[in-house]
Amino acid sequence: MTRECAVLLPRVCAALSAPRPPHLDDTCLEKLLDWFELMTKFDPSAELLENNPCLTEFITSVLALPEPSPSILSFTLRLAGILASSENRFQHLQQEELLARLLGSDGPLSSELWKDATVRNGWVKGVHNMMHHQSALQLLCCGGGIDVIFTLQGDPSLFVASAASQLLVDILILAVGTEPVTKDCGWPECAQVIIKHIEDSLQSGSTSRIEQSLKLLASLFHSCDEEWTGVLWLGIAKQIESFLTTVESAQAQRLLAKLLLSMARSPVFCDSDRDFWALVTSALERLTPLQAGPLAVGLLKFCKCPQDVRIQALTVLLQPMDCILRAASQPLEYAGLLDESVSDPITMERLLSSKSSCAALLCQTLSHLEELLNRTHLLVDLPFTSLLRSLMAILQFCSGLLSPASPLGNTISRILISCFRVQRSALDVLAALLDRKGCDTLVGSLFDVLLAYLESPNTNPTVLTKTFKATSKWLARLYELSSNSQQQQTDKSLEAVFRVLPKRLCSPCWEVRDSSLEFLSDLMKCLKNQDEFRQSLLSSELPALTENLLEDPESYVRASAVTAVGRLAFITSFAPKSAVMENQYNKENIVAKLHEILSTDQEGFPRRAVISIFVEWVRQGCTGQLEDTVQFVSGVIQTVEHDLDWEVRLTGLDLISTFYCWMCYQRHLPESPDDPAVTGSVQSNEFLQIFCRAKLFRFLFRSLCDCDKTLGMRACDILLGIRHKFYPFDTSEALDETRDLPAGSGIAWLERTLRQGSLAQNFPTDGDDVVDFEDPESMMLALGTVDLIMLHDELNKSSDHVEKSPQSLLEDILAAAGPIKENEADCY
Repeated sequence: MTRECAVLLPRVCAALSAPRPPHLDDTCLEKLLDWFELMTKFDPSAELLENNPCLTEFITSVLALPEPSPSILSFTLRLAGILASSENRFQHLQQEELLARLLGSDGPLSSELWKDATVRNGWVKGVHNMMHHQSALQLLCCGGGIDVIFTLQGDPSLFVASAASQLLVDILILAVGTEPVTKDCGWPECAQVIIKHIEDSLQSGSTSRIEQSLKLLASLFHSCDEEWTGVLWLGIAKQIESFLTTVESAQAQRLLAKLLLSMARSPVFCDSDRDFWALVTSALERLTPLQAGPLAVGLLKFCKCPQDVRIQALTVLLQPMDCILRAASQPLEYAGLLDESVSDPITMERLLSSKSSCAALLCQTLSHLEELLNRTHLLVDLPFTSLLRSLMAILQFCSGLLSPASPLGNTISRILISCFRVQRSALDVLAALLDRKGCDTLVGSLFDVLLAYLESPNTNPTVLTKTFKATSKWLARLYELSSNSQQQQTDKSLEAVFRVLPKRLCSPCWEVRDSSLEFLSDLMKCLKNQDEFRQSLLSSELPALTENLLEDPESYVRASAVTAVGRLAFITSFAPKSAVMENQYNKENIVAKLHEILSTDQEGFPRRAVISIFVEWVRQGCTGQLEDTVQFVSGVIQTVEHDLDWEVRLTGLDLISTFYCWMCYQRHLPESPDDPAVTGSVQSNEFLQIFCRAKLFRFLFRSLCDCDKTLGMRACDILLGIRHKFYPFDTSEALDETRDLPAGSGIAWLERTLRQGSLAQNFPTDGDDVVDFEDPESMMLALGTVDLIMLHDELNKSSDHVEKSPQSLLEDILAAAGPIKENEADCY
């Protein structure tokens, strides 16, 4: 503890234990507890209490209050637990007879304050903080604390109930330790009490008590993989197995599935116990599809799951999709996904025929499928073609495009019509199926479905956005295939997209205009090298419509229009002359318009989009030769450095970094400072001259003192990279001669200013302190003189590290306490 904190702590304790404590938000007290926890973590001795008697005085004072504040009492309970987390400090507090009055039987358990959930929560967390040694366990057991925790498992406050359940888990783990136990003997007394409570609850017939014990067991098997957990399981396995047929509560079934999944990941069960896997198989068969789904997908991600169980889990997961496919099919048109079902098909049909469960089941299934498809390695073979057919059927059901022949299909169609949740989930899975085997054969039918969504005026804007994303990915996939058989489909799909897109760009709904522009930008990004795409785009009305949207009243739309127009300019700069647009749409006019937006738009989003597209241009090398690029970057930076939006300024620094890399590539400057060619580049000084001519150093050095530390870090990184080109060796030794600068020189002023962290909003323009940021020699000297490494270390600290320091926290608490007598006396 620092000396300043040691001085402040007694005053803070006095303020918190006053009859009218300061009004502090929970965050402030949480930070104070975090600080104490950090202090006690690495020092188990009692020195903290011995050197700061104000802590025990504070606890005593709070206990002496007739009506302490619930939040202060809760804080005190938790603080006592933190202090008692080591046996030495525990014994010190025991000598003061404080722990029993707080966390034991003499505590607030029987007071009126116990009715406040804040106090109950503080007690549970205080006990939890203390549970690191056997002395704490003995205090709790002797004081009847275990029974209190059993009661709190059913607390009306979910926070208290959850904390109590986790506390029981940790107490059981602490009580048993690593000692060998058997089913009939070896359990410590405290562990016996908890285990008997679990067994009694499971046999009680009370749904709430069963759920509490299932939750506790799931947490236990997730947290602990000691051998004794297998012994515990032997005593409850039969009871758990019976729940598969007797428990009807949906919450209990979810907890049962969670318990089995926690056990499956424990080496105690997954490696050897075939009886356990038989129970998992039984659960997959008997739990309802809504409850079995999370268990199935969890097993499919687990590499140690036996193959037969994994196949069964996959069957459970695919069963809703299979049912959808069969309901949508004409007789014998094509087979479903599965040869046989795990659970009763009638149950699945009943769930999909119910308005209350159909969408929930499909959304859950689709979410699990997306989760699996996005994994790097699939542990099972999915029937991708049939799965895609099922997805298209769902989308057709939701849009009313399908007229199923079966009664079940008619029912599902009525339930799913315009169901946005299911549509969005299905489109997410559709995008994840992009390059899976066998899906390319259905691309024609798939585009029919997607285009129907794009054309329909009833498509919800959020669904339309996902449709656009799926369409752009599948269009790019078509171009990847590039076979003659697919060319006709590609041309047809692109033509249909370009036919519908102008209507969407003119939509009265700004979200539709915005997502349409984003879609067009995505297409230009992934298909910019396709001649057919460029020709079709440039001969359409889309460029003119897109440019008109630069003046849209909605700033989000203007920002998306900027990106689309910027990528359009890139395409036109490389397009054949015959395809170049008329003069009013050429790149020079676009540059002028975008620069005007950067200079004048009142909203930040369009300006951020402009500077981002300029970075993209420089990175892709479409800003011309060296002098043209220097002039372009210079003009942009002179505008950006005065922008009030920190994100615009930050992306301006990215532009400088991109320009730096582009220039290294153009002038063939070596990336390695150890390369012999470095000497030649330093001698020629061409690089530094270009940077000075572009007027970039002023912005870089000013950014070092920007009020947003992120900009300072970025500028410092760039300057360090530049300096490394010219001073590849240790600066402190190689540049001693640059340290002896006249006190009044501009570079000396710059170094002092940066060292002090001044904002330096206005650099001097006359007098001795002038810094010429366009003079290569001055900038060479500045790069060698300013201690950028020290500055980098300072900036690397979080921007609020001072405000969040313990001393600042204690001062904030005192400030909230107001001018009490002790504070007033201390001021003098």
